[in-house]
Parts: sequence; structure tokens; C-alpha cells
Amino acid sequence: MNNDLKQQQIARINLYALTSRLMMSEVDEGLLKSIETDENMLAFFPTYKDWQKRKELNSKDLREKYLDVDFTNLFLLHLIPYESFYMREDQMMETGGDNPVQKLFNDFDFRVELDKARVMSADHIAVEFEFLYKLCESELKALEADDFHAAAEIADIEYHFLKEHLLEWAPMFLLNVKSEAGTALYFDVADLALEFMLSDFEYLTQLKNNGYDYQA
Repeated sequence: MNNDLKQQQIARINLYALTSRLMMSEVDEGLLKSIETDENMLAFFPTYKDWQKRKELNSKDLREKYLDVDFTNLFLLHLIPYESFYMREDQMMETGGDNPVQKLFNDFDFRVELDKARVMSADHIAVEFEFLYKLCESELKALEADDFHAAAEIADIEYHFLKEHLLEWAPMFLLNVKSEAGTALYFDVADLALEFMLSDFEYLTQLKNNGYDYQA
């Protein structure tokens, strides 16, 4: 496994983990500090970097007065971050065992603690991003073991999950988040998640077209 491939895979893992976390729950002190103090991470949030309120308020006031309120409005109250809402003709959320995403997660032994995650169904956008984060971790382990066949099988799962699930509805949701965002941070979160998801699908498509030859 060459170093460039390893670094690319680590970057995929980190971006899926970061976007999942930011869409799962409000930013806490530690995460906000990480974004503020790491120039590489802050570069993913250009609008937030130049946001005037970020420069005027301490992190506690910024979170309590603006960021927490915006997260609640976008992900809990006004918008609906669930695949089944977008995909079902009746726009009803499928919270039971018949949810196709839940069935898929069960097939891969991916367990979602709904109460802990504060989501009503497994097809929440942050959970779907977390699923891809876990898959990318497994893919890296396979690559580090030079098990390119296993890595290819995992990458194929990632490709089909993006194509058949996230890309069918998440772009619309994320565009709505960008439109409705009341803070620069969540505008950037939606933009980052959207752009990364599209670019990662392009990467996986090229990998698939090359027969999952990681050395190509």
C-alpha cells in the first residue's frame, strides 16, 4: 500500500467522521476548539472563518446564542434529515424494521443506538455518513493488510450505498440546509458534506471503472 493511497483513505475517513458528527448533534466545546485552532480544519469552513460573530463572541456565547439554535432549527425542527421522508411518496418517515436502510445496516452488522444518537430512524443523514465512515475504516484496514480483494468489496458497497441511497436524497436536503442556515458554520457544514459526497462518489466511480485496481 503506497503512502498516497493511505493518506487519501485517511482523508476520506476523517471527512466522513467530521461531517457525520456535525450533522448528528450540536458542536461541543472540544469540537469547536478543534475547528478554531486547526488551520487545515478551519479551511473547510471558509464562510465561518470570516464570520463576524465568530470574531466578536467567545465560544460559549457563540454556541448558546447562535450555533445550538441553528442546529435545532435545521436538524430537529424545520427540516427533516431522513431518507424515507424524501423517498416515500407519502413523505412519511419509516422508523420501523421495514426501513430498507435499517435492513442494510443489519446485514452489515452496523448497529445504530437511536436514543444515544438522538435520531428517530436509522436513515438519518448523519447515520448514513457514519456508516460510510465505518466502511472506509474497514477498507483502510484491508488495504494495510494488502487484502485488495476485501478492500474492493468494501469500496463497492460504498459506491452502491452512495448511488442508491445518499445521492438520491441528500443533495436536496443539504441544499435546503444551505438555504435555511442562520449561521455561517452550518452553511459551510452543508456545503462541505455536499461537495465531499459528490467528489467521493466520483472517486469511487473511477475506482470501479478501473476494476477496483488501487494501483491504477
